[in-house]
Amino acid sequence: MMKSIKNKKTISESTILVTGGTGYIGSHTVVALIAAGFNPVIVDNLSNSKASVLDRIKKITGKRPPFYKLDMRNRAALNKVFQKHQIASVIHFAGLKAVGESVAEPLRYYENNIQSTITLCNVMAKHGVKKIIFSSSASVYGQASGIPIREDSAPAPTNPYARSKWIIEQILQDVYIADPGWRMVLLRYFNPVGAHESGQMGEDPRGIPNNLMPYISQVAVGRRNKINVFGNDYPTSDGTGVRDYIHVMDLAEGHIAALKKMEKKTLWKSKQNPIIINLGTGRGYTVMEIIQAFSKASGKKIPYRITKRRPGDIAACYADITLAGKLLGWKAKRSLLDMCADAWRWQSRNPQGYP
Repeated sequence: MMKSIKNKKTISESTILVTGGTGYIGSHTVVALIAAGFNPVIVDNLSNSKASVLDRIKKITGKRPPFYKLDMRNRAALNKVFQKHQIASVIHFAGLKAVGESVAEPLRYYENNIQSTITLCNVMAKHGVKKIIFSSSASVYGQASGIPIREDSAPAPTNPYARSKWIIEQILQDVYIADPGWRMVLLRYFNPVGAHESGQMGEDPRGIPNNLMPYISQVAVGRRNKINVFGNDYPTSDGTGVRDYIHVMDLAEGHIAALKKMEKKTLWKSKQNPIIINLGTGRGYTVMEIIQAFSKASGKKIPYRITKRRPGDIAACYADITLAGKLLGWKAKRSLLDMCADAWRWQSRNPQGYP
């Protein structure tokens, strides 16, 4: 009897709090968590997502995770969630994320993103929960001098959104210095794209999309007239900018790999904590390659217009993914065509996004 129990997770060991769990990356990670045998609990204030995402999670997995609509800065409300559930670890996605908006409203971004993390850490510490995976961003590198970008590249964030991520990383490092009982993994994402292969879940930006792939998707489905290509005179294969695009389900599975390693303590043979890891594909695609691949996947012509470069844009940016393979045993496996085909399946079946 004892032998059979020994190899099974207890409910407390498998219960994972997912902040921002109805958002684009968060919701796909929730699906991956359920597939891996974990029990996610979602908190989200729905400022940039919709409650109908929960219906789609249930359609895909057969399970509807517990959901709490709350602002992460509300300590009393967050405390009640920890009282109700035996949380083992936290995956922290919640935060505002639009670069342009952060430039226009810096105080809102600093207050929301930083204060919510401080509140979360205080509540976690109160309940003895000291394992966290933080959703950071490659934007903390700014205009990195070396390509591919390694985790030890000097951070140089260029906008309030990126700086808020960098400040949170510093806060978490200080928390660890004060209490080495914490285990922390900071995942720096490159450019998440695509959707769940079922077509039930995908990216649903509010207003005008800030990123290339959802904008192309909306052009393909007829919601927008054309895509603007900002510059075609960069020193790249076709003159357009190069970026590292990663399928959102590969990204989600990267979190599962980090969670499993964190629970087994194998990551902590290293003296470094928090551990910082890039999640990308390790290669870049030009804007024109993305447009051509999406056209092929959708069977639609994608109208575009070449315009002048945007201030601050760089020619190329992609990840060194050596550390992710070494520490997590993880590597992105989905192709550019997979990214485009899945994004198109989602957009074509849900032309207006979630209901």
